Amino acid sequence: MTRVRFAPSPTGYLHIGGVRTALFYWLWARKTGGVFVLRIEDTDQERSTEESVRVIFDSLRWLGLTWDEGPEVGGPNGPYTQMERLAIYQSTAERLIQERKAYRCFCTKEELEAQRGALKARDPKATFKYPGTCRDRRDEPDRPFVVRFVAPDAGVVRYVDKVFGEVTTPNSAQQDFVLLRSDGVPLYNFGAVVDDASMGITLVARGRDHMVNTPPQILLYEALGAPLPEFAHLPMMLAPSGEKLSKRHGAVSVGEYREQGYAPHAVLNYLARFGWSHGDQEVFSLDQLVAAFDWDQCNRSDGKFDAKKFLAINYEHLKTERLTGDAAYAAGTLPFARARGLDVDAARLQPALPLIRERATTFADAADRLDFVFRDPPRFDEAAASKFLVPASVGALRDLSDVVEQATPFTAVAIDAAVHAWLDARGLAIKDVAQPARVALTGRTASPGLFEVIEALGRERAVARLRAAAANAAVRS
Repeated sequence: MTRVRFAPSPTGYLHIGGVRTALFYWLWARKTGGVFVLRIEDTDQERSTEESVRVIFDSLRWLGLTWDEGPEVGGPNGPYTQMERLAIYQSTAERLIQERKAYRCFCTKEELEAQRGALKARDPKATFKYPGTCRDRRDEPDRPFVVRFVAPDAGVVRYVDKVFGEVTTPNSAQQDFVLLRSDGVPLYNFGAVVDDASMGITLVARGRDHMVNTPPQILLYEALGAPLPEFAHLPMMLAPSGEKLSKRHGAVSVGEYREQGYAPHAVLNYLARFGWSHGDQEVFSLDQLVAAFDWDQCNRSDGKFDAKKFLAINYEHLKTERLTGDAAYAAGTLPFARARGLDVDAARLQPALPLIRERATTFADAADRLDFVFRDPPRFDEAAASKFLVPASVGALRDLSDVVEQATPFTAVAIDAAVHAWLDARGLAIKDVAQPARVALTGRTASPGLFEVIEALGRERAVARLRAAAANAAVRS
């Protein structure tokens, strides 16, 4: 059975690059009927926080990437937080020591710095490798020590990456790397391998910047006698400048996109297409992604983050009802509407959605565009009011209010017909009244269709707004 794991470090926000990895894992688990495991790698105690752990949980759940094993869910391979697994790492390291595959290293920081300095003096361009000073050292058991791996200096590590193909690394490039610090906390490679082996992980996927970690991890799997998982390294997510994408380039955390009003499945859609392709298709439902995903279609080339394309994908998800149904759309928009001070619930929001489905790019944008529907009186753009709500428009606004009041049935189609009949009788065109009416009804010069706006407001409110605007226009100088 496929078993994959997402193992973030709780040291800050959840980066969208990490979410892409989680998504690929999740898609593969769902496609193959496998298990998606969440593990928290919190060994960086100076930076790890409970708040960051909560951000990880909340972000994954908001995206719909629920886990089958892990914190708050449980499972047969716990605990799923590394600082709760220290005894496992220590016993595994002791086993490797007894098998002469690892050893205690008593070298102090000062001794290592002296060795680096001596090497630099001999050859300024040389890269320091720990020379195995303590491999046979057994005489100082009371001194602080780290545990180092006995790395082979001959042969190669060879594996077939599911994205990059065959990768070969000479063992001469390795050194006796540290497994456990003196405080018993594992370094990344050791903790990850011990956990992946004990949790039965069958595939390890991550950014290609982690390819340097794969050979020493394979050596560890072999030393432990554990089955080797498959590996898949993914292209990097870069900033438009070509640098590694970071916070200084803009929004990079899941939370920021949630706060900006992006739809969760649109976020997943964009991240899926970043480093993976399926013909020319750009927009996917989550079910379509599960059905289509395959490692063979992952790209090798790094890609540059495109905020405009991201927003365009989000727009397509909001515009398309099969991707974002009315109930989900209303639920997504509701927090932003309430943040604007609107007293509204999802049941009132939902009927108004057709007004903005073809226009809104985010849930926040939708709330802004629907503001006039739920706010009495609407907020007026003063420049628009000064331009269009003037004494010259008073008569047209009053007459229009009479037409609207008498329209039957009160639908956009019937209102359209009644207004055009009135315009024809007066020898006017819709442009002669549309902008004053639009500003009177919505407070803005840009809005959904005029007759759809009138229908959405209802007879009483629409007539009241037109007449109030006419009264205000009459007294403008």
